[in-house]
Amino acid sequence: MSRALEDVLFGDLTHKAQAITRVVSVGVAAALLALVAAIVYRFQDAGQFAGRLWEFFAWQTTWVFLGKGLLGTLASAAAAAVIALVLGLVLLVGRLSRLRIARWPAVAVIEFLRGVPTLLLIYVCFLVLPSVGIKLSAYWMLTLPVGLSTAAVVAEVYRAGVLAVPRGQTDAARALGLSKAQVFASIVFPQAFRYIVPALVAQLVIVVKDTTFGYVVTYGELMQNAKVLIANYRSLVPVYLVVAVLYCLVNYAISRASHRLGRPVYGG
Repeated sequence: MSRALEDVLFGDLTHKAQAITRVVSVGVAAALLALVAAIVYRFQDAGQFAGRLWEFFAWQTTWVFLGKGLLGTLASAAAAAVIALVLGLVLLVGRLSRLRIARWPAVAVIEFLRGVPTLLLIYVCFLVLPSVGIKLSAYWMLTLPVGLSTAAVVAEVYRAGVLAVPRGQTDAARALGLSKAQVFASIVFPQAFRYIVPALVAQLVIVVKDTTFGYVVTYGELMQNAKVLIANYRSLVPVYLVVAVLYCLVNYAISRASHRLGRPVYGG
């Protein structure tokens, strides 16, 4: 890379560039504020802020009902995440194997699960499996497809982390007499896991979002319970705004928890 190009990409901003950046930032912020104001005005004009549409949020039963939906979402997302993390590791081992009999099936499973939409897998569990005598509860008809779909992506995330570990560390460990399994378990994978924490967090957030497919199997998750409130109180916008805030809080908690896992690497 030439010195001039390196200065452009990584050098300090000039005074002119800083001024342009500030102007653009102010302009974008003003545009966003104008957009928010326009949305609020339209909601107000449509009567979405009327007291009758919000009063049921003052009732304890409303929050208990939403809380049950939130617990259903967290229960499904947690189990799906465990399935994805464990199965993803199994697929990774097969994907990195030098034995074709292990590598090719792992690659086939990864590509299949990555290519098939999660919703289609849910319909398979909901409609196809019962027709051949396999009956799952609504919980597993949602959790299992979400976990399987995510596992394929997690396997590739794992692989990217493993390949990011310097080759020299593997060679040094092998020179000390460690087996390949020992090198992977004690040297390579712990470092790879630290590298991929941000990507794993992104996948966990997607898992939480995918639980909204629970309506297909009438599983009592947060979005499903929100639709019940909307049907009962004819309060579309207020309910969705509150539910959106709850989803944001859950995903923010996941993000904050990930910082503790990634801190040793980033702080090193």
